[in-house]
Amino acid sequence: MRFSKPILFIACLLPLLWIAIATGQAVNPIEFLTRQTGTWALNFLMITLSITPLRRLTGYGKLLLYRRMLGLYVFFYAFIHAFTFFVFDHGLDPAAIWHDVIKRPFVTVGFLAFLLLIPLTATSNQAAIKKLKRQWQKLHKLVYLIASLGVLHYLWLVKKDLTTPLIYAGILAILFLMRTPFARRFDKAKLQKNL
Repeated sequence: MRFSKPILFIACLLPLLWIAIATGQAVNPIEFLTRQTGTWALNFLMITLSITPLRRLTGYGKLLLYRRMLGLYVFFYAFIHAFTFFVFDHGLDPAAIWHDVIKRPFVTVGFLAFLLLIPLTATSNQAAIKKLKRQWQKLHKLVYLIASLGVLHYLWLVKKDLTTPLIYAGILAILFLMRTPFARRFDKAKLQKNL
């Protein structure tokens, strides 16, 4: 357990290493970098949301120790995704950025999801938890809206084959269902039987 967090930290950086290598070989490096960092932000978001259901199903409470780090990696990859869009796609031109945000629905929802991630990331520390108390939990429930916007962003981005974004939508629907009161009772009853 002592080395599990450092190992996880390094493992979460491996997709970035692969992206950095593959971007150099891509036909359109900017588009490749944008899409891959967005995909990995969504991957880490799904993994983060799966921690609580997995903890309930397995009874392994220590899984919660990794949730904050995984959540921070959501922002890390989302930030690179947004940075690529702002800097490499639009040259930090506010007019061009705003035009895309207003005119293209998939950009609008992606931009909103990124903005909502910022306060969650800024308050992902013990000091914020102590200061905000119950308000902290309410604030961090925004993750469900962020995940929905992220999937919608991907769904509206894809123009032809919707298979992959629909898989993400299905995974998110399952994760939401596992948070319903009925599912929670079932998990608790299952855990008690296994004890």
